Amino acid sequence: MEVLSTSTPLTLHTRRLPSSSSSSPVTSFAASSLSSFSSSYLGISLSNNRNHRLSTTPTNSRRLPRNKRNKLTPISAVFERFTERAIRAIIFSQKEAKSLGKEMVYPQHLLLGLIAEDRDPQGFLGSGVTVDKAREAVSSIWDEASSDDSGLSESSSSSYSRSTDMPFSISTKRVFEAAVEYSRTLECQYIAPEHIAVGLFTVDDGSAGKVLKRLGANMNLLTAAALTRLKGEIAKDGREPPSSKGNSDASPNGRVGGPGRTKEKSVLEQFCVDLTARASEGLIDPVIGRGKEVQRVIQILCRRTKNNPILLGEAGVGKTAIAEGLAISIAEANAPGFLLTKRIMSLDIGLLMAGAKERGELESRVTALISEVKKSGKVILFIDEVHTLIGSGTVGRGNKGSGLDIANLLKPPLGRGELQCIASTTLDEFRSQFEKDKALARRFQPVLIDEPSEEDAVKILIGLREKYEAHHNCKYTMEAIDAAVYLSSRYIADRFLPDKAIDLIDEAGSRARIQAFRKKKEDAICILSKPPDDYWQEIRTVQAMHEVVLSSRPNQEYGNAIADESNELVEESSLPPAAGNDEPIQVGPDDIAAVASAWSGIPVQQITADERMLLMGLEDQLRNRVVGQDEAVAAISRAVKRSRVGLKDPDRPIAAMLFCGPTGVGKTELTKALAANYFGSEESMLRLDMSEYMERHTVSKLIGSPPGYVGFEEGGMLTEAIRRRPFTVVLFDEIEKAHPDIFNILLQLFEDGHLTDSQGRRVSFKNALIIMTSNVGSSAIAKGRQRSIGFILDDDEEEASYSGMKALVVEELKNYFRPELLNRIDEIVIFRQLEQAQMMEILNLMLQDLKSRLVALGVGLEVSEPVKELICRQGYDPAYGARPLRRTVTEIVEDPLSEAFLAGSFKPGDTAFVVLDDTGNPSVRTKPDSYTVRVTDKTSIA
Repeated sequence: MEVLSTSTPLTLHTRRLPSSSSSSPVTSFAASSLSSFSSSYLGISLSNNRNHRLSTTPTNSRRLPRNKRNKLTPISAVFERFTERAIRAIIFSQKEAKSLGKEMVYPQHLLLGLIAEDRDPQGFLGSGVTVDKAREAVSSIWDEASSDDSGLSESSSSSYSRSTDMPFSISTKRVFEAAVEYSRTLECQYIAPEHIAVGLFTVDDGSAGKVLKRLGANMNLLTAAALTRLKGEIAKDGREPPSSKGNSDASPNGRVGGPGRTKEKSVLEQFCVDLTARASEGLIDPVIGRGKEVQRVIQILCRRTKNNPILLGEAGVGKTAIAEGLAISIAEANAPGFLLTKRIMSLDIGLLMAGAKERGELESRVTALISEVKKSGKVILFIDEVHTLIGSGTVGRGNKGSGLDIANLLKPPLGRGELQCIASTTLDEFRSQFEKDKALARRFQPVLIDEPSEEDAVKILIGLREKYEAHHNCKYTMEAIDAAVYLSSRYIADRFLPDKAIDLIDEAGSRARIQAFRKKKEDAICILSKPPDDYWQEIRTVQAMHEVVLSSRPNQEYGNAIADESNELVEESSLPPAAGNDEPIQVGPDDIAAVASAWSGIPVQQITADERMLLMGLEDQLRNRVVGQDEAVAAISRAVKRSRVGLKDPDRPIAAMLFCGPTGVGKTELTKALAANYFGSEESMLRLDMSEYMERHTVSKLIGSPPGYVGFEEGGMLTEAIRRRPFTVVLFDEIEKAHPDIFNILLQLFEDGHLTDSQGRRVSFKNALIIMTSNVGSSAIAKGRQRSIGFILDDDEEEASYSGMKALVVEELKNYFRPELLNRIDEIVIFRQLEQAQMMEILNLMLQDLKSRLVALGVGLEVSEPVKELICRQGYDPAYGARPLRRTVTEIVEDPLSEAFLAGSFKPGDTAFVVLDDTGNPSVRTKPDSYTVRVTDKTSIA
């Protein structure tokens, strides 16, 4: 039988933990310094069983039976892995227990020892907790607790008779067991105070937690701080990663090879980014509103088999943020215990494949990566855009696919549970590529990531606001956050929340910052009251006077006054310093609206005074260009005003209108006028001539060719044009000539405000004005006009006549178009036939357009009234509208002008006069009584 006594020499080999707070390394402790401590205070021995459990053995205990004697290791084995700091913390805890009059070291005392050992100026693990505050909290808790409190339930054994004995309680032994286990999990060769702290927080029975709660410290944050400190110390020391444990050439200080040998970067370090480390350093943005999805991922990771989640969702909904949120949870110790030792490593697929030109080079990289992950056992790979792995092994083989790709290399370790992955891809890519490989798809568990609601998106932006404010040195108002979510949801249809809203506030902050810089630069430019030369002339004069005064020194005060005047002139002549850049810039909803408008081309800013005047006068502007169609002008003006004010249905186009009437009455011209006056220019109008879509197969020209046909990837003429310019006028000219299958597409467009092209992309028409023109009903309009010829109608009778004519046209439309199409049209506008009296107004518009073209040639134009009347008489035809008038203008005015220009009759600055000659024929002259070009014979006369 053996008993460990205080006289037994004890040598403790401890490793130095590289830390600024630790003292010089302790290679051995003499028996004189620690033998009494080991036998009287610690009394710790480590059982030699498989779990290496710690046990306490009092120095005056009974001798052990012979059959158990070989299960105890010498006490020096316990401290083989303890650092000097860890031993010091244990000594402090025993002293604290003794000073408080306790016969055992409880977790509260161990906490006091750890706090006393930590030399951080910011308190224990940076929490601000000091040993004095903690000692007071422990004392008060002991005083308040009853005799049956949990901390006292482990009664002292009567066998501890000597006052110097200070064993450990059962709860404290569990802490040491957890510390040893945690050190083994991290594959560390030592036990530091941080290991003990994590063990204390992990298996705490409530006693240490009660102390920390009273001190206002968060146990999860302390755990995260301890983990961060451990990782930092390992990285600072440069020792081998955990996978190097047991290496045959490991030196006593934990390094591999000789002291001058450096270690190459591992495969994980070459091709992966440690998201957990970035989260610990605060380099990852916070993840808000995705707690349910993160919990679902953790739940899948806990499974025994098929514990590989794959995140499915549209681009920009936050799939990568889920993996980053899990990394943040691990870094902050908010994850389950089995995940606290894991590392989330993001695999860079592009970097993995870059430069893999030779056959088998890519496979060797992948197998080395898998081998390292398997050897570590603590790595969870995050593979973004995982669909790119399918077929990627054909690199260097001419894309013949003669070997295994990366996906096939991953299948065996995934199936055996040796490799754990979090993958992400879009729904379309998952269906088209990933899901086709059934063997690979069954190894992953899908997790659908939906687009967040507008309320959740606002919360996400509020959480991220601080990061972007610090970057742009600005302050986002709450109205700006709300505007970013609202405007991005309404006007940016091809992207998803929260990505598009985040980009809005980011660019708005950049825009405000640049504008503030320009404003400060302009403010720094001071307009001097005099030219700079005058200032310097005065300065030199005053300085000369100052020198004269100083040389004679008759009056020192007078000399000082002159010097002050000189300094004032110098200061006045210089530019003032620029304003400071420390004041944050305020970003409001107007800044957000300006960026959203620049993105989409849609005027989403608040209605300004100028735009309000434009909308109020829009009807008059259209009437000035389109004559005799007041009903149509009023209808289209009402639709635009409803949309701009915000009263229209946000899920439908601005309006869907059908213009019916005979040819040449202004249907297309009204559409052009609207595009020019409100949408910016006539180029904002998308005109589709439906005579080109008379065949069934031409439907594909609108939305794109189906897969397998030529031009599949080019998209459709209609959908691609709206994707590039969503704020526009779409004109379906002569819609009755289109194939009936075209109408089926228009049904969805008018009702839901969007179309899906051949590639599955959803194109929004919510900010487009749809106009269709048709000649159906022209006969009914002509009959209605004939009945009114020869009668003078008052306003009521004229309105009744127009309503009756409109009813006849609608009946005729019902015979041509299907009811479901007519029922989705917002308004059917009937264009009247043009009257003789309206020809003069139309002629003036045509001549004004001709004058603008002649201005570019430097020549003016004057047309006499008799010539205008002649043109109106010859160019009027009720059946053909204003188009014959245009041909008449070409014949009577434009043709003689071209002859005169070719003859050299005009020079810049001249004015062309179109008048009637003595015979009553129109002629062109530079002056009323000079050179003449007759229309009849096109010959020049003197």
